[in-house]
Amino acid sequence: MQKSSRRCRQQATQTHPKTSFPRLLTKCFSVDQTYMTKHLSAFSLLLCFTFSLTWVSFAQSSLQHRDNPSAAYILGPGDQILIQVTDLDDFPNRPLQIDPDGDVDLPLVGPFHASGLTLAQMKVDLAARLSKYISSPRIVLNLIQNQSTPVSVVGSVNTPGVHQLDGPKRLLEVISLSGGLRPDAGNEVIVTRQAGRTPLTMATGHVELSGGYSTGRYSLDDLINARNPADNILVEPGDVVSIPKAELIYVVGDVRKAGGFTLSSHPSLPLLQALSLAEGMGPHAAGKRARILRPAPGGDGTPKEIVVDVDKIMAGKAPNPQLFANDVLFIPNSAVKAVSERAFETALGVVAGVAIYRQ
Repeated sequence: MQKSSRRCRQQATQTHPKTSFPRLLTKCFSVDQTYMTKHLSAFSLLLCFTFSLTWVSFAQSSLQHRDNPSAAYILGPGDQILIQVTDLDDFPNRPLQIDPDGDVDLPLVGPFHASGLTLAQMKVDLAARLSKYISSPRIVLNLIQNQSTPVSVVGSVNTPGVHQLDGPKRLLEVISLSGGLRPDAGNEVIVTRQAGRTPLTMATGHVELSGGYSTGRYSLDDLINARNPADNILVEPGDVVSIPKAELIYVVGDVRKAGGFTLSSHPSLPLLQALSLAEGMGPHAAGKRARILRPAPGGDGTPKEIVVDVDKIMAGKAPNPQLFANDVLFIPNSAVKAVSERAFETALGVVAGVAIYRQ
């Protein structure tokens, strides 16, 4: 900048004697400022480009790690792995299975205890042992099939059975692996774990201990609505996850949508709410002669019939009774002069084939 000012002063005194020095000086500084701006802009672009390359490389690395669930997978008995070592043909080009003791028999190395290691840890340990035979061994290690992390999911899910975990999974993820809930699923998830493993935890309630197993009961509504995030526990290999069927009430007869309706998280359901779930009575319904058919305690004996006047209940002239598990609300047709003595058997015959609806 000082050299430029000196050059401008010389130009002002030699080539432009009649031009004011301040004007020429301003012109020269403008040229230098343009020159500096161009170079600073180029430097800024270079800096941004370098930062972009770094960020893209970091993002790609993160995505690869995220999309590779076997990276955090811990090997165990029954798992099948494929090992390839550059410049070493002794390793078979086929999957090797980890035996029940957690070992795998490898060429040059002999029995190698792989159980309890991640793929990365096994790769490091194997490279250290093979370094006796080749310099800086390059190893490619892949998990072909995992059979050491079984979790049993039973009950009201779409695909019950034994599922293998390909990494840490929480309770809701395991339910999703089982195809999600069926419409008749209840509001409770029961997790059973063998004693001696990581203790089960619950945000509310307590864990039951019996016969060398611990059992935790979790609310599905609370899990799905994230009311108690701590209850979305990590599921461990060997756990049994059970989704019992929901308790149901049935609405049959002259209604728009006959069927069974889950009680969800409540032990009972008001009659009018049950009727609304069935989309109301049909145009020829005889609401005055409705019946609640309630099974006898224990399932033995004659069911109890409770006469209800739905018309008065809807008009607010009679109390709105509660329906409990397995109750049947029967709405007769006005064409029928009286409910037959076999109304309960008829209603149960209808109940056996009705659709189940989850609230």
